[in-house]
Amino acid sequence: MKLIATLGLFLLIQLGALSQSTMKNDVILKTSGDELTGKVQEIGDTDVKFVYAGETLVYQIKKTEIAKITFSSGRVEMYNSPKPSSAQADSIAKSGLEAHQNKIAILPFNYLINKQDAGQEMTYKVQNEVFNVMNSHSGYMSVQPTATTNALLLKAGITGGNVRSFTMGEICNVLGVEYVIQGTITQDLTSVSSSTSGSTTYSAKTNSSSNRSVGTVSGGSSSYSAQNYSTNVTMTIYTDKGETIFSQDHQSFWSSNDAYKTTLNYLLKRTPIYQK
Repeated sequence: MKLIATLGLFLLIQLGALSQSTMKNDVILKTSGDELTGKVQEIGDTDVKFVYAGETLVYQIKKTEIAKITFSSGRVEMYNSPKPSSAQADSIAKSGLEAHQNKIAILPFNYLINKQDAGQEMTYKVQNEVFNVMNSHSGYMSVQPTATTNALLLKAGITGGNVRSFTMGEICNVLGVEYVIQGTITQDLTSVSSSTSGSTTYSAKTNSSSNRSVGTVSGGSSSYSAQNYSTNVTMTIYTDKGETIFSQDHQSFWSSNDAYKTTLNYLLKRTPIYQK
């Protein structure tokens, strides 16, 4: 029995060590190109507290030295533009990808109402609304004007009907950007809300013959009805390597026709390329 208990304890210790060694870590990519593997303890206004894997000492790293943080969950936070090594710079120059770095393009959004296409004007309207938000929160990156994006897509023969026949890496190369934002808004008509309001007016005057006050009461009512909607927004961000760095959908809390605007802002604030 003692031997069995000893073996059981040994196995538990080994399993614990194995789980520790296989635990996913956070990875900090510095602007110098160095990668730090461990755990992010805290993110402050100017510094990040970090512990290397297998150690306990806490280091403070300035945010200005960080290009991005890839958390163990897979979430990515962007900070500053990384500085490529001389070998990387030569490779980028030869491949023509240098012009792509830190540039964002927004594709026309799909817009469906009751599973029917809402029309091209709505897709461009939402595209411009996303541009206005990102253009104010892109930090060190730049956002390509939507008119430029649409012209380049048309010249390359890329339309809403055939966009699925192109990889996102290919589309990034056509647009000359590092990131593209793609999305779909789906709206379904639900109930109709109705309300009625009324008002009463009293007017008084004095009867000259009897010297008494005489009053009259008049009333009126008005009704109001509004169409309610169920709105869902899906948003995905791809890189020029065809990788997906963000993909989420969110159901709007509001039921108005323009509820998608609040939902777009909600999702954009959670993307790794949105800068406060």
